[in-house]
Amino acid sequence: MDANLIVSNILNPPVLFFFLGMTAVFVKSDLEIPAPVPKLFSLYLLLAIGFKGGVELMKSGVNQEVVLTLVAAVLMACVVPIYTFFILKLKLDTYDAAAIAATYGSISAVTFITASAFLNELGIDFDGYMVAALALMESPAIIVGLILVNLFTTDGKRDFSWPEVLRDAFLNSSVFLLVGSLLIGFLTGEHGWQVLEPFTQGMFYGVLTFFLLDMGLVAARRIKDLQKTGVFLISFAILIPIVNAVIGLAIAKVIGMPQGDALLFAVLCASASYIAVPAAMRLTVPEANPSLYVSTALAVTFPFNIIVGIPLYLYGINLFWR
Repeated sequence: MDANLIVSNILNPPVLFFFLGMTAVFVKSDLEIPAPVPKLFSLYLLLAIGFKGGVELMKSGVNQEVVLTLVAAVLMACVVPIYTFFILKLKLDTYDAAAIAATYGSISAVTFITASAFLNELGIDFDGYMVAALALMESPAIIVGLILVNLFTTDGKRDFSWPEVLRDAFLNSSVFLLVGSLLIGFLTGEHGWQVLEPFTQGMFYGVLTFFLLDMGLVAARRIKDLQKTGVFLISFAILIPIVNAVIGLAIAKVIGMPQGDALLFAVLCASASYIAVPAAMRLTVPEANPSLYVSTALAVTFPFNIIVGIPLYLYGINLFWR
């Protein structure tokens, strides 16, 4: 693998600030980001990336390539929880296996945004409609995870409301804001982009940098939880993203995605949710241990993807897209 790709990614300012946040925890600095600020930054990033994606989708239109990409995205979001569930069941009970499987079937918007920034740094183009794939991949994994719990629990006493589950899956704040911003960008097009560009573009990298600083703090604190998971889950949290990315790249190659879109699709397949899905699992599968599904996604898979995974997947694209 070309080491220059990894170096280029690591020397990207947002990634360096992620390391700074982790270092602050390791050296026991009192650096702290006030709780409401990261939530605000998260909402901003979803709004900005969704709005830009909508504008780009309006420019490109909805064609066969777009439809195939979106269908592939939903398919991966449904399939990944199923096969990872059976892998996890080798060591874990049904509740923990289903919660972790749902987490890995879903996506990390910040990993996607970091990959977009990496592509911009390298001057590699990508299509805005990939944001629509991002929006579609979060909710199906929650539904599949709950179906798996229902199918494989033996007590037969699962007590939750499917209407509430569906509402949480499709109307949670992340999905709602992302889809809403995508639609607004699509409806307002180039005029809307010109109006909001100073806000959605000019501030974007600064906000992403500050958000990754906070993510470094949070991820480093979660590392302690990994002591409870053992080698199996740590290995799972590193190897499964690679497997999912390889599957994603194979699908991207068959569909004929350009390199930039293929990387973003691979990143979506390889990432794991650490916000929306864990929040849903806490409500619907309280028997599952949050320290397992949150720490594996946030303290292992998220750092792995933004430090090594993104350039690794791009290297794979450079090999097979020749």
